[in-house]
Amino acid sequence: MPSANSQNAASKQGVYVHWPFCLSKCPYCDFNSHVRDGIDQTRWAKALCAEIAHFAAQTGPRSVDSVFFGGGTPSLMDGATVAAVLGAIDEAWGLRDETEITLEANPTSVEAARFADYAAAGINRFSLGIQALNDADLKALGRHHSVEEALAALAVAKRHADRVSFDLIYGRGGQTVDAWRRELGEALALAAGHLSLYQLTIEPDTTFHGMWQAGRIVLPDEDTAVGLYDATQDLCAAAGLPAYEVSNHAAPGQECRHNLIYWQSQGYVGIGPGAHGRLVHGDGVAATQQWRKPEQWLAAVEADGHGTERSEPVPVADRAAEIMMMGLRLTAGIDLMDLERLTGLPAEDVIDQDQSRRFRDMGLLEIEGTMMRLTPAGRRVMDGVLAGLLA
Repeated sequence: MPSANSQNAASKQGVYVHWPFCLSKCPYCDFNSHVRDGIDQTRWAKALCAEIAHFAAQTGPRSVDSVFFGGGTPSLMDGATVAAVLGAIDEAWGLRDETEITLEANPTSVEAARFADYAAAGINRFSLGIQALNDADLKALGRHHSVEEALAALAVAKRHADRVSFDLIYGRGGQTVDAWRRELGEALALAAGHLSLYQLTIEPDTTFHGMWQAGRIVLPDEDTAVGLYDATQDLCAAAGLPAYEVSNHAAPGQECRHNLIYWQSQGYVGIGPGAHGRLVHGDGVAATQQWRKPEQWLAAVEADGHGTERSEPVPVADRAAEIMMMGLRLTAGIDLMDLERLTGLPAEDVIDQDQSRRFRDMGLLEIEGTMMRLTPAGRRVMDGVLAGLLA
């Protein structure tokens, strides 16, 4: 039986539902999120359900392996909105008892009060954006919750779902390796089988970018950044939550099945403003992208039944590059036989063989049987290795 990390021949389908609204814009965030005074949830639920029906007509009958409510802040959705969307997905494709259904949530007390309604609607996995375990850094990150609220929300989530994950951001301004080791130790003691741990990056067009340019944010130097990353890998592995992807750690069997669909280049439908999708057909893959601005998307759906800005076939060469870029994020790597099966191209036509040998000689890449993976050293310089392999 293949492991949760390995790619397999069976074609899976996920559904991503984007809720684009937030109470405020976090200073580090470059996601498609928007602040609005009022939201007509009944109108939005109807539009999301209409777009689901539109894509169901394109994909035909299939069962859904995972559903993921992302954002934005999905925990601002009414329980009735979540229930309506899941009902439409079930009607369109069919949900199974084992389908993973995740909702991203902020751990404020107001939002945690909705967790029981979400569970009643069908949510069986919560992903909480805790981000830090000290109040000073939470304030600096623009978060609306305290550590006390976060811990209370985590306890509520655990009562209402068998599977719970939470996010932390490390590499914050002034953070030392020792301080991060202590904080991560606290997190691991609280973890319920899955952690997402992201090293802070400064993205263009964010508040943090302007602060960084003005010298008001000082990121860790290269040696400290490497020390933070290494401490993350070591502590998580010792606690039984090894990395299965660059920024994600899980106990065996607790990996996020929805994200594995992305990393294993399976099919998924993107619903809602700015959502991306990959629709797998018998003759190839189509990339879809929905209108990004909420009002534009909503108007398009109400006029046409969908808010698709672009839908176009993915060229085979681009598909091969995408499989490589996504698959090598996984600790298990990619199966070269799957690469050939999914593209029809021999692996040696996709991968620069001279560079492959060079990276293996450097200890950055390894091939075992048909599996190609980055070594721990290779994962630290993943972008450079990928650029070389796909040259």
